[in-house]
Amino acid sequence: MSVERLLADRAVDRALSGAPISRRSRHTARSLDAYLRAGGRPRWMERLSEIEGRTAMEKHRLERLHRALEEECGRGTALFAARWRAVAEHYSFDAINELIRQHNDWYPIERDLPMDVRTRDFVPILGRSYRRTELGPEWILEHFPAVPPEPA
Repeated sequence: MSVERLLADRAVDRALSGAPISRRSRHTARSLDAYLRAGGRPRWMERLSEIEGRTAMEKHRLERLHRALEEECGRGTALFAARWRAVAEHYSFDAINELIRQHNDWYPIERDLPMDVRTRDFVPILGRSYRRTELGPEWILEHFPAVPPEPA
C-alpha cells in the first residue's frame, strides 16, 4: 500500500468520523467580514495601541534629551532654545506618522462609522474626530518648550 493511499484513506476516515456540525454553526453566516471580525483584536485596536505606546516611548526619550540639553546649556538660555529648536526640527517621527496615516485612512472603514450627510464626513465619536494629528516639531515644542514657562 502506498503512502499517498494510506494518507488519503485516513483523511476520508477523519472526515467521515467527525462530530456533527452544531446547529449554531449551520445557521451562522459564512462571510469574509464575519471571518475577519472573529479573529482576535481588530486591527484598528492594535494600531491605536501601537500609536499610543510608540508616542509614550518617544515622549520619554524626548524628555530625557530635553533634560540633558537643559543641564548642558543652562535653563532658559538662548543657546538652549536654539539647540532645542534644532533638535525638534530634525527629530524623525516617520514610523509613528505612518501608523497615524494608516489609522486616519482605515479607521472609519474598519469601524463602519456612519457618514454625516450635511458635512460629508464621518460622524464624530464622543464629539471628537477620529483623526489623529501627525507628530512633528510643533508637537515637540508644545510638550517640551524651548523657553521655560514664566514663574507665577
